[in-house]
Order: sequence, then structure tokens, then C-alpha cells
Amino acid sequence: MNGLVALVTGGASGLGLAVVKRFVKEGAKVVVADLPRSKGNELTKELGSSTMFTPMDVTSVDDVTTAVAEIEKKFKKLDVLVNAAGIAVAHKTYNFYSNEPHKLEDFTKVLNVNVTGTFNVIRLSVPLMYKNVPNQDGQRGVIINTASIAAYEGQIGQLAYSASKGAIVAMTLPLARDFAKPGFRVVTIAPGVFDTPLLSSLPEKVRVFLMRTVPFPSRLGNPDEFAKLAQHIVENNYLNGEVIRLDGALRMQP
Repeated sequence: MNGLVALVTGGASGLGLAVVKRFVKEGAKVVVADLPRSKGNELTKELGSSTMFTPMDVTSVDDVTTAVAEIEKKFKKLDVLVNAAGIAVAHKTYNFYSNEPHKLEDFTKVLNVNVTGTFNVIRLSVPLMYKNVPNQDGQRGVIINTASIAAYEGQIGQLAYSASKGAIVAMTLPLARDFAKPGFRVVTIAPGVFDTPLLSSLPEKVRVFLMRTVPFPSRLGNPDEFAKLAQHIVENNYLNGEVIRLDGALRMQP
């Protein structure tokens, strides 16, 4: 990791924040990309000169283009991209008690941020990555995407989120094949239930229930465990075109 330059979307909170902190600890230079209202500025001031904050809406061509230009200006290269930005909504396809269908704009927004946003950052980042001198395997860079076990066992009300994460899973192999010749590896992590700010806001009895559903270890995932896997993916040159579940053997039931 030492000396590598990484771009982490959604890097100011949750799983993205854990990746940022671990990568910096391991000697990487990290660009934190998150919404302007995030705590990205405060984070980079805390972590020091090896980091940089760039405000980014992942669906914006201008935001991503500007970020990549700033990365090249400050760090001269880009070795790793971690797509951790994402959103979720909870709605049934049709609520028969209130006679309300799932809002089309909510469904579209989730897919736009989670799927289109991931694709947008990838397509606009790889030209800078391509400028790298290949290593002994011909590798120029690594792309890590974030899916979810909801891609496989989506729960009631998770239709939009599950569809978006299923798309990330489905994109993994075609991306790896697209980027084989230029020398980029693409790996997706599908996390289970992790102790992120989203789950922290849930009632304690719900958190306890979720922990008990995990076979072993029966607890929520630690965000640093996600970050450790991201680090391993970067360091293991033979990992490519794969989706890795990180869930304590959890298989969600309806």
C-alpha cells in the first residue's frame, strides 16, 4: 500500500471512511470524495497532507472530472479506486394499507446513485490510471466496488437497493474483462450487516436482532474488517473479476 494513491467515494463516513483511515495508516495517499455537506474537509485536516478532500456527486460528470484533474495535479497518479458511495430507501413495491405504489423517483434515484454513479466514476477515472507504469504482471490499477448481500437475499422493502446492488454484482466480470488488456483488476465486496452510522440509528432491540441473525461471529461487522479486505484485494494481484461476501455466513431470510 505504501506510496499508492487511492480515490475513495463515500469516503467521509461508514465503510468508505474505514477504508480511508486504513489506507492512510498503511502509507497510501488518499483522496476522499463525498458530498459537499459531508465532513470530508474536517477528516482530511485530521489525517494530514497525505489526504485530500474533493466534493463529489458521483452522478455528476463535472464533479468527477474535476476530482480526477485535482488528483493528477496534486498526486500525479491514481492507483486504486474504491467505490463506497451509495444510498438506500425502504418501500414495498405497493403498500396495500395506504394504497401507495413505490415512488418511481425513489427507485430511479437509488439506481442512479448506486449503479450509474459507480459506472460514472470508473469510466472517468481509468484514463489517469492508464498512465501508470505496469508492474511485473502488467497491472496498472485496481478497482473495488461495493455491493451488498441484499443483491442475493433482498428483504421486504429493499427492491430498489437490491436491484442496484445486484447490478454492481453483475457488472463485476464484464468490467474485469473490459479492463484485462489495459491492466486493471476489478473486484466487488458484498458486505452483510455492518456497524455503520446507518445501523447505529436503529433501535437497540433491532441491532441485537440483527446481530443474532449472523451465524458466526454473531455481531455486526466492524467497518475496519471491510477496509482490511479492500487492502487485501489491492495487495493480492490474482484476485480479479470476483464478488466476495463479507457477512459472517449470514443468509438473510424473508
